[in-house]
Amino acid sequence: MITLPDELGHLSYVVSGDGPPVVLVHAGVADHRMWDAVVPALAEHHTVVRYDLRGFGESAPPAGPFRETDDLLRLLDHLGHDRVRLVGASWGGRVAVEFTLAHPDRVHSLALLAAPWPGYDWSADMVAYDEAETAALEAGDLDAAVRVNLDMWLRGPARGWGEVADGLADRLRDPMRTSLVNQSVVGEHSQGPSAREVSAVAVPTLVGIGGLEVPDFQAIARRYAAEIPGATLVEFATAAHFIALDAPTELVAVLEPFLAG
Repeated sequence: MITLPDELGHLSYVVSGDGPPVVLVHAGVADHRMWDAVVPALAEHHTVVRYDLRGFGESAPPAGPFRETDDLLRLLDHLGHDRVRLVGASWGGRVAVEFTLAHPDRVHSLALLAAPWPGYDWSADMVAYDEAETAALEAGDLDAAVRVNLDMWLRGPARGWGEVADGLADRLRDPMRTSLVNQSVVGEHSQGPSAREVSAVAVPTLVGIGGLEVPDFQAIARRYAAEIPGATLVEFATAAHFIALDAPTELVAVLEPFLAG
């Protein structure tokens, strides 16, 4: 990966392909590698930019206050991309929303895959997941915290581990460990989401959600699709939270015509 240093540490990124730029923003318990299965197809017609958010993957934990949207803006300026297509998964989807609201002139189109909603009234199952993760981290049991996250986000509530493709858990385990190790410092310094209404998003928007996803996120996806003018909702029947891992072929089939629009 390529390193972009700054006063807070550094961002790491990788670029593939050639054509109109597409930026892929990873989930909050993953890193840029979660997109590995979709990049080759997208790179046939696009310049595909992937980067690790601060404290994830190969990007350094933040040394002070920061905004994810400022980081993305700096990366685009560094690469010379005036206007991009944004694709964000989970927390990366919320970063993409925030960037679109803050810098509408820099975004051609927006795709949100299982993005969260700030201040959402989470279900008892989600609260129980958060409590289990917190308890594991407070006990210093990082392996247990990783298992909690794999069970919640990769397996999901609607299938057994026997239905999850071989190797996916192993691919996510190290990125999850890194995100959990740095979770506290990232949470301390991240300036968080804005109070802007998503109804102000004025670019073509695709909202994707897994059919095996946590019910909270299914409801949130419908909310995004309802409140962003003209947004299209697409369900990926065989996917849980990580659509790019569970259903890469189906995701590419949806993204390619959307990005070309």
